[in-house]
Amino acid sequence: MGRNRNRSQRVKHRGLFITGTDTGVGKTLVTAGLAASLRSSGIDMGVMKPVETGYSPRSSDSAFLISVTGLNDSIESVSPYRFKLPLSPFAASRMEKNPIHLMKIERAFHCLLRRHKGVLVEGAGGLLVPITRDSLMVDLAFRLDLPLLIVSRTNLGTLNHTLLTVEVAKKRGIKVAGVIFNHLVKKKGWAERTNPELIKPFLNVPILGEIPYAPFLKEKGPVAEKIRRWVE
Repeated sequence: MGRNRNRSQRVKHRGLFITGTDTGVGKTLVTAGLAASLRSSGIDMGVMKPVETGYSPRSSDSAFLISVTGLNDSIESVSPYRFKLPLSPFAASRMEKNPIHLMKIERAFHCLLRRHKGVLVEGAGGLLVPITRDSLMVDLAFRLDLPLLIVSRTNLGTLNHTLLTVEVAKKRGIKVAGVIFNHLVKKKGWAERTNPELIKPFLNVPILGEIPYAPFLKEKGPVAEKIRRWVE
């Protein structure tokens, strides 16, 4: 699982590993918006989606990241493993008979680091999603030696999910840069209004902000600039 490797031999903290408390919490949008914002500020930031499941040419997170950021990197370098089935990486790789090798992902990551000032790496699902028979998403974050940016919901259940994610990261020796709360619904209930504040005494990592509901995602036309401003 790579936990015994000498981390001092690797490049330190040239980016973030963006994970979520669950699937569908807005990791891709946050990654795209953050990268676009940094690039507009003159920081040459690359993006990476090491494993994408549920992939199709018409609907692709990795292609979306490239499009929003305006990068010239190939989809093969941004996303070394792409699977059609909308399953966990391990399940999809087994079904499609294409085993995942973490070393291949590491090579692609360091190739992007040579091209850019840093790289924002978007994980799949949460930290305990299996990638191979003996490795989880948290093991990949450890191997890439990147601090975590956790994207969390604001609705009911997020307190438990967010605290569990932070606990797992700390037990695995991974630095948590902070948490971003993403409002997924237009109308805020009591949970959405109170959870980000309520969790503060228990979290012990920075809350970097709250991202408002994004109605423009349902609109037609270009969204790159809207996503950048939304994250900012």
